Amino acid sequence: MDLQSVQDLKGVLRSDLYHGYATAAAQVEGAWNKDDKGQSIWDTFAHTPGKVKDGSTADDTIRLYDFYKEDVALMKSYGVNAYRFSLSWSRIIPLGGDDPINEKGNQYYSNPTDELLRNGITSFVTLFHWDTPQALEDRYGGMLNQEKFVPDIGLGDRVKNWITLNEPGVYTPAGYAAGVHAPARSSFRSRNEEGDSSTEPFRVAHTELHETIGITLHGNWSEPWNEADPQDQEAAERAHEFEIAGFADPLYKTGNYPASIREQLGDRLPRFTPEESNLVLGSSEFYGMNTYTSFFRHDFNKQGVPRGEESDTEWLRAAPWGFRKLLNWIWSRYQMPIYVTENGTMVKKKTASMPEALNDEFRIKFFEGYVGWASARADVVDVRSYFAWTFTDNWEWDAAYTDRFRSTFIDFDSPEKTRYPKQSAYYLDKLFKHLIKDTWE
Repeated sequence: MDLQSVQDLKGVLRSDLYHGYATAAAQVEGAWNKDDKGQSIWDTFAHTPGKVKDGSTADDTIRLYDFYKEDVALMKSYGVNAYRFSLSWSRIIPLGGDDPINEKGNQYYSNPTDELLRNGITSFVTLFHWDTPQALEDRYGGMLNQEKFVPDIGLGDRVKNWITLNEPGVYTPAGYAAGVHAPARSSFRSRNEEGDSSTEPFRVAHTELHETIGITLHGNWSEPWNEADPQDQEAAERAHEFEIAGFADPLYKTGNYPASIREQLGDRLPRFTPEESNLVLGSSEFYGMNTYTSFFRHDFNKQGVPRGEESDTEWLRAAPWGFRKLLNWIWSRYQMPIYVTENGTMVKKKTASMPEALNDEFRIKFFEGYVGWASARADVVDVRSYFAWTFTDNWEWDAAYTDRFRSTFIDFDSPEKTRYPKQSAYYLDKLFKHLIKDTWE
């Protein structure tokens, strides 16, 4: 989408659209064992040699725990009106279950919530962004034990926008099928000491579906490699069902898994009882959507058209054309308000240092394309938020600091992890001021 077409879309987004940034506690807070915080499965993972690409840990990361006031002020300068963050479960309840609450941890989350309110920024809080307390993993196997795990999540009062789970469709296969994320379980004994890739991912996914108020699901658009081939069309649709509908159909459509998944997995896939179906169906009040790219079967389709411009990571190409198609597919299938809870990219030359790194034109172009496509025909699909991933450099799980999705450059060599705004942060502010309907009109 070129700049002229974005200019033509002035005032097309709803006046109450939430827009800002998304983060996760384990990736930005630091203070991993400060003020009586308990250990999480990601603390264990990061401190196990050979698990993280660059050998780093998230012990300090960007020190959001210490500098949340400065970060809220910076977000306000970026023009955001909302901020999505997660709670570190083991910071609030170090042992994770029906165990003593850590009042220091409780107070920590109270402080930034109040700071956001004072600055006119609405909080969107994720209860579980992949960091199960290690104590629960040790005690009963974490999410593998549905009966014990499900009751162990609670809510608070000053936050109105809750997301129970983030990307169960990423957490589950990465942690329990491939074993490359915490808790590092799989059938690959060269990689993991325990786990069963043929059954555990589906048991964990079934557990996750019992814990929803609002949920964020990942999903990328899959395009037929050959648009004229019915088999390729069917394959692309199956990809959507496996990646998205496996979680979304039980919540929003049927109370059960899609037939295509049952056909392939058989009895390895747990079955919903009638009572479970009634409990799950309609339990999520909106569709939380995390998406980053679009796929063919290869990087080029049969006609030789690339799926998008390359970033510094092989899987992530800028493909905003698929974003529009994905929004349409989700809206058509589920008819639920859509909150875009993550969307972003790394730039080319992710290792660039200042001042070159501050002029992130690739990310600006990415945002222009994706937000522009979300704005096109905005009266047809009910989109209510856009959260960019992410606010600052952070610790990207097993990729750690080798992946940089930032709109704020972090000087990791400085004790205070000094922040430097990038051009994309200010561009997003201008873009939304242009696209969001003026309430005075």
